[in-house]
Amino acid sequence: MPATSKPAQSGRAKAYDYLKNTVLADPDAEGGFISEQEVAERVGVSRTPVREALLQLAAEELVQLVPNRGAYIAPLTGRDLRDLVELRGLLERFAAERVMAAGTVPWRAMQEVLEQQERCDDPASAKEFIELDAHFHTLLVEAAGNSMLSRTYTALRARQVRAGLVALRRSGTRHAEVIHEHQAIVTALANGEVEAALAAIDDHHAQTLKHQLTTT
Repeated sequence: MPATSKPAQSGRAKAYDYLKNTVLADPDAEGGFISEQEVAERVGVSRTPVREALLQLAAEELVQLVPNRGAYIAPLTGRDLRDLVELRGLLERFAAERVMAAGTVPWRAMQEVLEQQERCDDPASAKEFIELDAHFHTLLVEAAGNSMLSRTYTALRARQVRAGLVALRRSGTRHAEVIHEHQAIVTALANGEVEAALAAIDDHHAQTLKHQLTTT
C-alpha cells in the first residue's frame, strides 16, 4: 500500500510558521514593524495569507496591529520575562513529576540534545543553541503524555527562543552555565531524584531570568 503524503501547507500556515518561529523569535526584530511585502516574498505567498497570519498572531498577543502602520513587535518587558519563566517552571515541574512517577523519563533523548548543545559553542551558533534548548525542555514536557500541556508549552516557543537569545547575548558565560544546568536536570531525572530534579529546573529558570533582566 503506497505511503500517504502529508498535505501541503496553506499560504497562511507557511506565513504563520515563518513569522512565529523566525521573525518573532529574533530579538533584533523587537521594536519594529513587520513588512507584509517582505514576508510574502520570503515565504513565496501573496500578502493576503500574510495578513491572515498576522491576525492570528495578534490574537495570540505576539504582535500588535497598529492602524496605518501594520504589525508591531513589542519588546519583552521585565514582567513578560518573569511571567514566561514562571509559567515554564510550572509546566516543566509538573512534567518532571509525572514522568518520574510513570517511569517514562526521556533522559537519554535529553542527554543527546545536551551533547549537541555542547558543540554549539560559538556566537554564530547562538540561534541553533537556543533552538536545541527549547527542544531539550519540550522533550520533558511531551513525555508527560498530556496533549493540552504540550500545546500550551509549544505556544510559548517564540517568546522562549527570543528570551533565551537575550540571555545568551548578555552573558559571555551563559553557554557553559546552561550546559551545566541542563546536565543537573538530566542527572537528577536519570537517577530518579524528584526533589533534585525540581530544584535543578528552578535553578535553571532563575539563572536564565537573572541574565534576561540584566539590562531590562
